[in-house]
Amino acid sequence: MALKKGFLVLESGEVFEGSRLSEQSAFPEKAGEVVFNTSHSGYEEIATDPSYFSQIVVMTAPMQGNYGVDRQVWESRQLWIQGFICVQIQNTKRENSWVRLLVDHQVPVLTEVDTRRLVLHLRSEGTPWGAIVAASNVEEAKKKAADLIQKQKGLEADWVHLCSRQEIEDHQGKNPTGPRVAVIDLGAKENILRELLSRCSQVRVFPSRVSPETIQEWKPDSIMLTNGPGDPSAVQQVPDTIRHFLGKLPIFGICMGHQVLSLALGAKTYKLKFGHRGANHPIRDTLLNKIYMSSQNHGYAVEDSTLPTDIEVTHRNLNDQTVAGFYSRRYNCLGIQYHPESRPGPHEASELFDYFIFEMHKTNKTEMVNHGL
Repeated sequence: MALKKGFLVLESGEVFEGSRLSEQSAFPEKAGEVVFNTSHSGYEEIATDPSYFSQIVVMTAPMQGNYGVDRQVWESRQLWIQGFICVQIQNTKRENSWVRLLVDHQVPVLTEVDTRRLVLHLRSEGTPWGAIVAASNVEEAKKKAADLIQKQKGLEADWVHLCSRQEIEDHQGKNPTGPRVAVIDLGAKENILRELLSRCSQVRVFPSRVSPETIQEWKPDSIMLTNGPGDPSAVQQVPDTIRHFLGKLPIFGICMGHQVLSLALGAKTYKLKFGHRGANHPIRDTLLNKIYMSSQNHGYAVEDSTLPTDIEVTHRNLNDQTVAGFYSRRYNCLGIQYHPESRPGPHEASELFDYFIFEMHKTNKTEMVNHGL
């Protein structure tokens, strides 16, 4: 296939040249935060994860698209990424299904990029806004990119609301004796729901800006806060909803859910320089007493020193010692910064779902009676 010239332009002025696919003759130029992912596989799960909303993804693994696609591994109902950048992508007559999927969903693809130099730049300077454009020269590319970036930055700040379901959904679980779990959708990955459904009797998924009264009317046994995109401090309504249930029902937050749970407890969050995105991040877990690899995708973290003194930091990222999880016996809540549901990535932390369902519900029975829930 013939390739045409394309550019990734960073807001800071750096330009990285690559090649466009001939299939994208009407090139879908787009802007977003430029992030990198170190997973060796899982491009389809990554592209369909709502946490990548408004982001251009740079894959560090050199070869992409070489094992095809499978609709069953999608983590939502659509692709969310604003662009896909790699060194090489499989695009032959025998196998081109990943390329075809990206083209059909209007995701701009840039290949033949020096991703090593690009990722070193992102690690050194942080993850900036950028745009993928088609242009005949660098000056034209910069002009196009500036307009696209300004437009994309004008989006509503609460990205969680933009990715959350807008209607309530009910799901029948596979365990008739399991609990009823209320899920607040902050941009949920489907595998969080799959993990819950295998252990629960019923799961009801609520939009992010649901009121606590609406949740309480359903009489859940516990609450799950899902992953999601963007800045946790911009998320509206959710911290107030969480405060209503703190100490009354078991609460389990994953990724964005972990971050907004910390805000509800009075802590603060901050933006990481270049985030954690990949399937090879080591964790020390003192709750399960294990050390394991984890799947991660986040650009923010909980500020350790702002957590209340009765909150125990139970999980650490062993690469940089950031807070990877906390537990409160007093409030019966658990926050996990990474992805125990995997997809893509190792499954070594899936026991945390068992801890939530079997241990946290067991310790909450007395509190539920006391609060009349």
